[in-house]
Amino acid sequence: MHFSHVLDGVDRALSRLGYQVMIGCNNHAPEEEEAWVRQLVSWRPAGVILSGRHHSPGTVELLRNSGMPVVEIWDLTTAPIDMAVGFSHFDCGVEMGQFLIRRDRHRIGLVGALAGAHEMGRARREGFQSALARGGRPLADAEVLIDAPGFYAGYYGLETLLSRSPRLDAVYFHNDEMAIGGLAYAQAKGIRVPADLAIAGWGGMEAAAILPMRLTTTVVPTTTIGKLAAEGLVARLRSEPVQDVVVVPTRLVPGQTV
Repeated sequence: MHFSHVLDGVDRALSRLGYQVMIGCNNHAPEEEEAWVRQLVSWRPAGVILSGRHHSPGTVELLRNSGMPVVEIWDLTTAPIDMAVGFSHFDCGVEMGQFLIRRDRHRIGLVGALAGAHEMGRARREGFQSALARGGRPLADAEVLIDAPGFYAGYYGLETLLSRSPRLDAVYFHNDEMAIGGLAYAQAKGIRVPADLAIAGWGGMEAAAILPMRLTTTVVPTTTIGKLAAEGLVARLRSEPVQDVVVVPTRLVPGQTV
């Protein structure tokens, strides 16, 4: 969902600047990414945009030796292979943890998922936990599923978490899909949101803004990330001045579920 908007930003910017896009998928698996990059380099493209900051040593060596401009996007790194455009997942977690504390929530839980981009989800969890600990309200319980982070995972993740810790008064979800699943579970069981239980997500998916009760979440400017990455790549190709690291701010939307 998020990356479709990122790709749209990349495609629109590159088309405007006279370039075309070729897309490869690696399921966030470093060995698959390296095999794809090895093949890609042999085709001698003008440049490369990579998702994430964690790459195998082989991938890094291939790209540095290729001489092509490279932009790493999404999960921000301050020591990129060449350039980086993105935001801090850790800081997103910190911000939501601080927000829940300000909203006077005391027994706070988390529902996460390990499938897919687990490194980024883990960074948000770590940021969230650190903010709660610094605020004197350590994470009360967590249910981290070995599953894809979707609606149903959010539903049964909250069910499992509350079966262990029924006195929780807030839960932070891996993403908005899981949070919406959690909202459905709360509604099915007569749990009042936010009076009995606050629910927060992450990502800013469109459905979160049109629910009867707007979801509390973090909005990520996905199209902007794609656009800036493409423009930085072309600027490097044209030997124009360009920032090596571009931080794209996210935005916490208070919503009505906290």
